[in-house]
Amino acid sequence: MELTNPYRVPASEIKSRTLKIQQELRQDEIDGLFIVQRVDLFYFSGTAQNGYMYIPAEGQPILFIKQYLPRAAQESSVADIVKIGSIKDIPQLIADRYGRLPGMLAYELDVLPVNDFKFYQSLFEAKKCVDGSPHILKVRRIKSDWEIAQLEKTADMTAKTFEYMRATIRPGLSEIEFAGMFETFARRLGHGARIRVRHYQTEGYPWHVLSGKSGGLAGLLDSPASGEGTSAAFPVGAGHKKLCASEPIMIDLGSVLNGYHLDETRMFAIDSMPDRAMKTCRVAMEIHNAMIEKARPGIALGELFDHSVRLAEKLGYADSYLGIAGHKVSFIGHGIGLEIVEPHIIARNRKDRLEPGMVFALEPKFVYENEFCAGIESVFRVTETGTRLISKVPVEVFVC
Repeated sequence: MELTNPYRVPASEIKSRTLKIQQELRQDEIDGLFIVQRVDLFYFSGTAQNGYMYIPAEGQPILFIKQYLPRAAQESSVADIVKIGSIKDIPQLIADRYGRLPGMLAYELDVLPVNDFKFYQSLFEAKKCVDGSPHILKVRRIKSDWEIAQLEKTADMTAKTFEYMRATIRPGLSEIEFAGMFETFARRLGHGARIRVRHYQTEGYPWHVLSGKSGGLAGLLDSPASGEGTSAAFPVGAGHKKLCASEPIMIDLGSVLNGYHLDETRMFAIDSMPDRAMKTCRVAMEIHNAMIEKARPGIALGELFDHSVRLAEKLGYADSYLGIAGHKVSFIGHGIGLEIVEPHIIARNRKDRLEPGMVFALEPKFVYENEFCAGIESVFRVTETGTRLISKVPVEVFVC
């Protein structure tokens, strides 16, 4: 069966990624890496079919497919793709290919359920099991030119989606109704809707819509309550509050196209933006632009965070910056790519330094308790000499 909408990761990408992770394995004297998680599987094989992958420290990897082998063969450039009936077949297949089973085997221990790990541990009987996640995330942290191009395609989609928001927002729509409208529009352009996250307690969802006091109830910027009618079971995203004229409306869109995510926020208002909110929006944009200007290879992430706090203080907005008193968050950005949040985090006391090829979502935001929230979020890449915005949504307030 031919794919109707073929999308293939270039063989050169898969080869480069494999060589990099093998170098990481050899440095720690790890014999092999066993990959289960779908995002990592896609990154190293080019397919997210139901399967597993074994990458030895030396030699060619093997991709094991449980379901439909022809599709995996179309999608992946891995030379050795094997159909299996059971995961229990894998150890013998590895032993046959390499002459032995790995003595030290790495797993994705940051995401692998304990019971699954115990099962794999008994299956392979490796002398030592270690965490391969830091090595995987280190390799994934630096984006290739091809990956940057994929993120730019996602940015094209989101720019059109924000223009759709500008054209269709109106009083009387509920937050959640409007979210459904612009998500439907984005889906027509290819938005996959399934936002991928790595942490087991975090759920991926495409949007926040926080209008007026909904934003002022947010309190914590990383898990905002969204006003009237939100469910205790899902207290995030958008609620049933009606959009009104002359109030600040924050729209935070997480989107994904062919696996690559963007995370962007812009402020909207219908007819007019209240003066206090407009001034706060301008401060958020000033901090945003200052961070883009200051970020360059070699700078520590904690230094970037501290600079943003000092700027908020200098501009007279320290009290509302990054949340309400007692509930302020200690970050202003995060890595992004095949998952919505990736290493590193631009946060207080972080000593990690920017490197060319890293990609971040930068999000300076403000909260006025029981009043409103304001902010902006854009995605940028680190270049050899500085930074460049990947986001194509204008850095402005949308008064519609």
